[in-house]
Amino acid sequence: MPPLEAWQKVFVDNEKFINQDPHAKVATCIQCHGGVSGADDMAKAHEGVVTDPSADAEMVAQKCGTCHADIATAQVTSLHFDSHGYDTIVSQRLGDAPESHQAWEQAQANHCSSCHTTCGQCHVSQPTSVGGGLISGHQFKATQAFTRTCTGCHGSRVNSEYTGLNEGVPADVHWTQAGMPCFKCHSGAELHGMTGEQTERYDGAPAPACLDCHPTVAVGKGEIMQHNVHGDKLACQVCHSVENKSCYSCHVQTNDAGTPYYKIEPAVMTFKIGLNPQKSEERPWEYVVLRHVPIDPDNFAFYGKDVLANFDALPTWKYATPHNIQRVTPQNQSCDGCHGNADLFLSEKDLKPYELEANKNVIPAKLPAKVGQ
Repeated sequence: MPPLEAWQKVFVDNEKFINQDPHAKVATCIQCHGGVSGADDMAKAHEGVVTDPSADAEMVAQKCGTCHADIATAQVTSLHFDSHGYDTIVSQRLGDAPESHQAWEQAQANHCSSCHTTCGQCHVSQPTSVGGGLISGHQFKATQAFTRTCTGCHGSRVNSEYTGLNEGVPADVHWTQAGMPCFKCHSGAELHGMTGEQTERYDGAPAPACLDCHPTVAVGKGEIMQHNVHGDKLACQVCHSVENKSCYSCHVQTNDAGTPYYKIEPAVMTFKIGLNPQKSEERPWEYVVLRHVPIDPDNFAFYGKDVLANFDALPTWKYATPHNIQRVTPQNQSCDGCHGNADLFLSEKDLKPYELEANKNVIPAKLPAKVGQ
């Protein structure tokens, strides 16, 4: 490999990439990023340059897939790569009119793709949603610091919960007691979409699952009375998570110059238990933690009339897995911390009038009675 030219030092930042990173042994800058070889003029040299070649599925297959075939094949259909998870959810709320789907496609292109990522945005740079920028001098690393990658997209809720940034709410015990980064629980196979095709976040079995690391607390396998008494009625988070962030009414539009922007109501810290809206063999629980999502009938009104004509198809209080796990919580310190405590359970008083129908199936008809009653 010849010595670095001056321009290479500017953009690559140091010689470690050239001398140590195996990617520099198999491809030149132009082979991945494009441009004009041998040009003396900077503008000419940069003609056709692609900042993030791994944003293109075909390029992922051609370049990344040469050595990482299984990962590359799965990644381009994963929830991280594009916005099809939004499609799965929002499409259920759309009306039948073609205009509704056209409006959603336009809004999706303008507002709903910036937080979806690429190979490079996890392994080389920060996500574009937080401004991008090389992390380690263009070196490819299997695991970059999660505070520079994962939390670029999963920051306002997951990171704030996990690291204790919500005032008065403790950080997750996995962080405070063990300093565990995201990839200690979320495997590379899961993050790359290699564990099976998903149409939305909670498809399939829970991954990771609490019992993966704590098998001895499973129902009937341990000495924790509360676990054995409640059986599969409760998701773990019902007893072991605390207040989490709920968001409301994200209205999207563009300004006179065509620049997309959104307006959202202030987030609210809540802890609400409700009936499981995604009950299945993999998620058999009767009660789960619910979190409000930023949706209302007029979210996409800028792009068309009655775009969400089927708004009531899904609840606005959704199944949630907060990242603020605690061994001891207010609701599990005593039986009556939960039983008979109406404030913990979702009810009609927590809803806006337009949400009543959408959430009727997640509001418990009868609360667990106080012990002894």
